[in-house]
Amino acid sequence: MVFEGSSAAISHTGKVRSNNQDSGYAGSNLFVVADGMGGHAGGDVASSLAVARLEGLDHAYATTAEAERELQQAISEAAADLIEMVRERPELAGMGTTVSALVMVDDYAVIAHIGDSRIYLYRDGQLTQITTDHTFVQRLVESGRITEEEARYHPRRSVLMRVLGDMSADPEVDTFIMATQDGDRWLLCSDGLSGVVDDAHTAKSLGLGMPPGRTADALLKQALDGGAPDNVTVVIVDVGGQHPVVSGTPTIVGSASNPVGVAVPAARSGRGGWLHPNRQAANEPTHFEPAAEFLEELIEEDRRRARRRRIGWIVGLVVVLALLAAAVIGAYAWTQTRYFIGADDDTVVIFRGIQQNIGPISLSTPHEDTGILLDDLPSFDRSTVEETISASSLVNAEAIVDRLRETAEAQR
Repeated sequence: MVFEGSSAAISHTGKVRSNNQDSGYAGSNLFVVADGMGGHAGGDVASSLAVARLEGLDHAYATTAEAERELQQAISEAAADLIEMVRERPELAGMGTTVSALVMVDDYAVIAHIGDSRIYLYRDGQLTQITTDHTFVQRLVESGRITEEEARYHPRRSVLMRVLGDMSADPEVDTFIMATQDGDRWLLCSDGLSGVVDDAHTAKSLGLGMPPGRTADALLKQALDGGAPDNVTVVIVDVGGQHPVVSGTPTIVGSASNPVGVAVPAARSGRGGWLHPNRQAANEPTHFEPAAEFLEELIEEDRRRARRRRIGWIVGLVVVLALLAAAVIGAYAWTQTRYFIGADDDTVVIFRGIQQNIGPISLSTPHEDTGILLDDLPSFDRSTVEETISASSLVNAEAIVDRLRETAEAQR
């Protein structure tokens, strides 16, 4: 059966990139986001080829197993297309693309994913990331070496561990099937959105109940307001709900929407990139799939960063502890400049310090036992001494003691 719901797709170059290497597709049953990489035109070609290969899957399926099988086959064929394209156009060597695809079959969503574009599900007010990023930093998160928040700002956050490219005819693609229900909102996006707009703001926009087109516009605006350093592609799919499909015509956005194909510049002379033997210099690409030796260097770099972070924490802790110790020593030294008069068993004593304790630690010590018996003092003076009498200095304390001594002698 044909999927019953509504959808929208939008793509934007962003505020930094000179061209749009993303592609997006929203049809009757098929929805795709592909984020290309690999040089000034390589990314355009890769994402366009991937969407072109997947377009043929936009039809009804008898079973979810059939849809999953065709998704896997089409993505493998897309990898073969990329390899063949590079064979014909060696200046495109090193190009690749992420692919996040969704096929609706009855009450199920069949998902295929490779790379760091994402698929989210918004259901009952909760936003859940359904796909897992195939990135270097995601491995660090899964191993507990960094947090999700640290991953958002990690300097190697765009290094892909898996990608649909021209170097493997058998890409490792995640595929799975999920039950869906009326009211669900599915979001497919490139990291131009997820890397700028956090999940809380994304969920808020999806929860406003606007039609898919207006919601996609709102999310794009947030990415642009956040600087949009990369291409931004958004595909939104509503299951059932209040926004019926207006047209059965698929919406194709980004580089795949170019009807005449992508213009490929002539190959540059000189040495290729060190991650690929013939890789063309990129227009500051945000992604690449590292060679094995470079991955080891990245891991060692992260270890060095972790060591520096631990050393920084240790040095900071030592500094804080030293400051606390200095403050405690300074405070204690100040207390030892103070004096008060008190009682010790049956006599009047001059104490050095203050009349307070910190747990079991006393902040005062006996300075001089005056020999004045408490029993020799009038009841008022005795109670005053037992409650302690503060003195501004040792001289002041001795003067108070002299007055108490005179009182005791007169009492006798």
